[in-house]
Amino acid sequence: MTPEESLTPLPTEETKKTIADYISGKSVAATPEEVEAVQVFSKRLVEDYGYSKEQIQTRPQFRVRSSPSDEQKKYPIDIAVFAGLERNEENLFLIVECKEPTKKTGLRQLKNYMEHSPATVGVWFNGKEHAYIRKVIKAGTVEYAELPNIPRNGQRLEDIGRFKRRDLRPTNNLKAVFKDIRNQLAGSMTGITRDQELAPQIIILLFCKIYDELNRPPDEIVSFRAGIGESAEDVFKRIDSLFEDEVKEEYDDVFDVNDNITLDEKSVHYVVGELQNYCIIEAERDVISDAFQVFIGPALTGPEGQFFTPRNVIKLIVALAEPMPKDYIVDPACGSGGFLINALERVWQIVESEGKRKSWSATQIEKRKARLASKYFRGIDKDAFLTKVTKAYMALVGDGRGGIFCDNSLEVSSNWREKTRDKIKPRTFNLVLTNPPFGKKLRIDDPQILSQYELGHRWIHDRETSTWQKTNDLHDSQPPQILFVERCLELLRDRGILGIVLPESLFCNPSHRYILEFLTSKARIKAIASMP
Repeated sequence: MTPEESLTPLPTEETKKTIADYISGKSVAATPEEVEAVQVFSKRLVEDYGYSKEQIQTRPQFRVRSSPSDEQKKYPIDIAVFAGLERNEENLFLIVECKEPTKKTGLRQLKNYMEHSPATVGVWFNGKEHAYIRKVIKAGTVEYAELPNIPRNGQRLEDIGRFKRRDLRPTNNLKAVFKDIRNQLAGSMTGITRDQELAPQIIILLFCKIYDELNRPPDEIVSFRAGIGESAEDVFKRIDSLFEDEVKEEYDDVFDVNDNITLDEKSVHYVVGELQNYCIIEAERDVISDAFQVFIGPALTGPEGQFFTPRNVIKLIVALAEPMPKDYIVDPACGSGGFLINALERVWQIVESEGKRKSWSATQIEKRKARLASKYFRGIDKDAFLTKVTKAYMALVGDGRGGIFCDNSLEVSSNWREKTRDKIKPRTFNLVLTNPPFGKKLRIDDPQILSQYELGHRWIHDRETSTWQKTNDLHDSQPPQILFVERCLELLRDRGILGIVLPESLFCNPSHRYILEFLTSKARIKAIASMP
């Protein structure tokens, strides 16, 4: 037995499980390091940075020298990336270290690997956080400097952060990128650590990114960038100017004069460096949804009971409702916009099929899609942050943000803002698709709100006629989902369709029988799907 073999740990239940290595296809132990870091970053190198699998070695692990005289090449590295297709020491360009769990020890190990190798770029990645560095030799001394990102295949180090608009590429790994950003900011920010505080700042930076992508000519260098050697202060000034002078004016329905960037310069530099390679507006819509859930989702778990409706639930309800072009659609508790986005996707698919059949140009199709989004889709939420999330979400996928309003849907409509009253009126919608807030602690006890609803009043059971009769007495309070049922029905045109998520008790509790009777007096129940 060799000394190396004597140090090999005995197999555990964890290491007995295996997965296929993304690069080599070989079976490897499914350790957390392998699953959460090595495989994730290997895929990112191929899909986001454009390196071919032939340029990358993971299994067997490539080895580098521990000293100039180390001919045995003592150190095995997790991921080796080569400048060409020849996987040899001379061609080694980039080293990725995933074994060390903390940034301090990870960077120390990474620098050891790079010290006596030709690699000039290094990455430490533990599945949650990462760091990028470059090796610089000055007067025979090796120094290391942080990078805002790593170069794409064929790109010079000097060109990082100097992308022209046409150079930006969509990504399938936006969720992983957002996860990195969230973890990095939560761990490094002073004074801002809660998701509820971080998320609005990311919304601001996302709008800066969207605006830059939409308004920069193809041959012009983007403003949303962080280059090599560029100070965090300079990057912050450019992004802050972009937000204050251009983004606020363009998206005045999203931001007010008091909104500003409160992240520190280093954090803004980091976020810009992470996102600058990508064209976010060209990403797949499910990719954008996944990314939003990583960052925005934790910010929604609060006392109001907000959360992302599971996508399969949304898709089921939208499929049953069958939205069509020219259907007026509203979500009176739109939250983060899931129902509206999914319904929009379905309508757009119909438009694309129609355009193909009628030989419309791509420009004609996009104009029609944008018009449908702006004219026929509406959403309300009383949470100002959530309305910003929905506006951002809709701006990313192709607009419709002008139909999203911040008001309390259950309020007397005369108390809504004028724009809301103008765009959302009773009996004007073909479809209402929603998941209203509900929970044991949520109650509506305002008499002014309760009095406008039949279901805000007490009902009594007439045993002789076996029916329920509304009284003039108000409930002391009602759960919001009960009032939402009535408000949703009020918004519908004759023969309109309501798709709604409700607690099962509303349909089966004896004490709620009057609600079911009210519902069936106003509409016909077409389907109920019970969910765990």
